[in-house]
Amino acid sequence: MINFRVNRRLLAEKMLESFKNGENNTFGLDSELLKSFQRGTTLVEYSSPNIAKKFHAGHLRSTIIGNFIANLKESLGNRVVRMNYLGDWGMQFGLLGAGFSRFGSFEKLKQNPLQHLFEVYVQVNKEAERDEDINRAARDFFRQLEQHQAEAVSLWRQFREITVDEYRRVYERLGIRFDVYCGESFHQRGAHEVVEQLQGRGLLKTSEKGTGVVDLSPHGDMSSVCTLLRSDGTTLYITRDIAAAIDRKEKYHFDEMIYVTDKSQENHFHQLFQILLNMGHSWAKRCRHVPFGLVRGMKTRTGEVVFLEDVLDEARSRMLHNMSQSHTTKETEQPADTAEKVGMSALIVQDFKGPLLSDYKFDWDRMLQAQGDTGVFLQYTHARLCSLMRKNEGVDRESFDPSLLPEQAGVFILQHLLRYDEVLHHSAQDLQPRHLVTFLLKLCHLIASAHRELPVKGSPQDVAQARLRLFGAARSVLANGMRILGVSPVDKM
Repeated sequence: MINFRVNRRLLAEKMLESFKNGENNTFGLDSELLKSFQRGTTLVEYSSPNIAKKFHAGHLRSTIIGNFIANLKESLGNRVVRMNYLGDWGMQFGLLGAGFSRFGSFEKLKQNPLQHLFEVYVQVNKEAERDEDINRAARDFFRQLEQHQAEAVSLWRQFREITVDEYRRVYERLGIRFDVYCGESFHQRGAHEVVEQLQGRGLLKTSEKGTGVVDLSPHGDMSSVCTLLRSDGTTLYITRDIAAAIDRKEKYHFDEMIYVTDKSQENHFHQLFQILLNMGHSWAKRCRHVPFGLVRGMKTRTGEVVFLEDVLDEARSRMLHNMSQSHTTKETEQPADTAEKVGMSALIVQDFKGPLLSDYKFDWDRMLQAQGDTGVFLQYTHARLCSLMRKNEGVDRESFDPSLLPEQAGVFILQHLLRYDEVLHHSAQDLQPRHLVTFLLKLCHLIASAHRELPVKGSPQDVAQARLRLFGAARSVLANGMRILGVSPVDKM
């Protein structure tokens, strides 16, 4: 056992000297521990919804997890390419094209575009189960798309533009941005080039059904194959994914590429990386899939949720109600905007508290509690500290006496802040947000204790100065961590 004493004055001096103006957006990022990471270009593919469909609540996890990873990598000094790879190609567009010619209306498409496309898609899927003619028409339409026939391409382009406009609006609400909107459609020609390269290398075989397959079995006995080409010569999702990966390497010269999708696609990415390696692309070893589990029981008051905007509206509505009922809530100039940000924080923190691979049960009441370990608690703590700073704007914070912070409550905060770089290091290794969430929630509990035990109001001027420096540093690190999570800190609540 090793016993040692902490020099509290020196700890306070060294920890707080960089928070002279109450802000330090780079705190912890220049530590020796983080210098061990190689900096470079990271491409993160996330969100990736299917066009011609409203933004499903199921895409929320990929969107917020990918955003966290991109924020984390960026904060650690990487150049990050944020890519949204839209599902804008494939047999579902054959179905939608065939369905629109039967059930679609250009008038309804103008009035409520995505809702109408959703209704057409549901109807055509139902019909296709009992009518083989519709399946034939779907295959014909998709073949027309692959052959670039003008009428089919024009309809497809209309569907795509409508959807992207709608998605941009939803991403704005989420506080999410992308550098690149790409899609499977960009890689049709590349997919056929992949097929030719595989044939040239002798890697593409023809199955008994006439499909093009690659043998991925360890002993070359065709016990594990991946289909890349349908019997009619059209490409599949994985063929286009191979082409997309090769194109991205040539275009962005990435040092690592990270895909964020649900765990049902683990085998898909295992096959993708293996085929790329078989084709001689050694950089595939630096490609990584971050899988996540399912959210269970995500419902609004009206029942089962289908669309993400229903969830966002419900979170805002419930948060507005909670704020109006709380005696601690301050008057804000834009209560709906504050409720939206706090509700979004609650959604993100509930999602990030456990291992990403685990499924979890969605719980509105627990998620929106102000006193529990929630996103609301993070926001409440941040707003409370901002209020403290506003009330003491006249106090000089340029200088402070570190010997005036001897209390244990303050030392606990300083010791906890010392771990910030360690938490970022851990997060960067396994790309799990729970480490940072746990750190920030504990910080908020320590701040709550210190707020009670270290009052600023009524204290001598020099003591008030020292305590404000401490609380300012805690607020700054809390805000930095929240932004990496993708949470927008509010200053009034």
